[in-house]
Amino acid sequence: MDTAARALLPATASRRQHAPVWAITGPTASGKSGVALALAALRPIEIISMDSALVFRGMDIGTAKPTVAERAQVPHHLLDIREPSASYNAAAFAADAVALIDAIRQRGREPLLVGGTLLYLHALQRGLNTLPQADAGVRLALEREAHERGWPAMHAELARVDPATAARLEPADAQRIQRALEVWKLSGKPMSAHFTEPPGVPLVALRVLALEPSSRAELHARIAQRFDAMLDAGFLDEVRNLRARGDLHAALPSMRAVGYRQAWAHLDGEIDATTFAAQAIAATRQLAKRQLTWLRGMPRRQVVDCCAADATEQALRSILRS
Repeated sequence: MDTAARALLPATASRRQHAPVWAITGPTASGKSGVALALAALRPIEIISMDSALVFRGMDIGTAKPTVAERAQVPHHLLDIREPSASYNAAAFAADAVALIDAIRQRGREPLLVGGTLLYLHALQRGLNTLPQADAGVRLALEREAHERGWPAMHAELARVDPATAARLEPADAQRIQRALEVWKLSGKPMSAHFTEPPGVPLVALRVLALEPSSRAELHARIAQRFDAMLDAGFLDEVRNLRARGDLHAALPSMRAVGYRQAWAHLDGEIDATTFAAQAIAATRQLAKRQLTWLRGMPRRQVVDCCAADATEQALRSILRS
């Protein structure tokens, strides 16, 4: 950290109490955790994870969960709070995050939101949309229909009733297609209509720093390199251990996470090792594309090029300057 940035460090307790909460976000593999850990060396922060996969226990390698050493360096919250057989949603996250922000500030420390689940960020920024709660019966019926017809056919059905949502989903994106059809069946309104309703009251005052790539090719290279590192670290053994529990199946939200879905299919013998790796990397690229699309429609964010050699320095200056 250079002298100019360090000069921005002093802050009074009063300023901390009333300042908006910073959120560091961006597509997968953009370096969010690195920036957060660098900031932890300079400020008394506690990290609130804003990631829908990190909440699940036993899913460490494939989610790039912070290591034991990183957690010892700075407190992390909303990690390992659910069994992978359970569910977690934006409403639960919003309630947990608001409570944590207050508790962290009561301790005289600074909350920092870090993660790439943009629906969670949306929930804090705009309040929660009036989406219907998940319905086990409707979901089971949709899964049975998808088993008979295939998810591309279900995607075509979604395009008929909710073309705006279908246009941003891949035909194989089973989890999101199922949820969009579930919302349609339960509410009689397309999901896209819910998200165009007037915004609710923001739950938290936020400042958003987005790490976005100037080079899509470089981000793709990072994604591939990180996936190779996950394989070397024992990702497939992690999924084997999850399967051996006996209470998990491929249709659960946890097992539909990018990488895990493809690993499950590989261990079921549906695809070979080469296809598994190619599909997992492609799915991660698609996730990054969706994240970037969402971010670029977000007003009032501060953008740092995650491909820049001094990306961490730039991000720290943006945060510390405030």
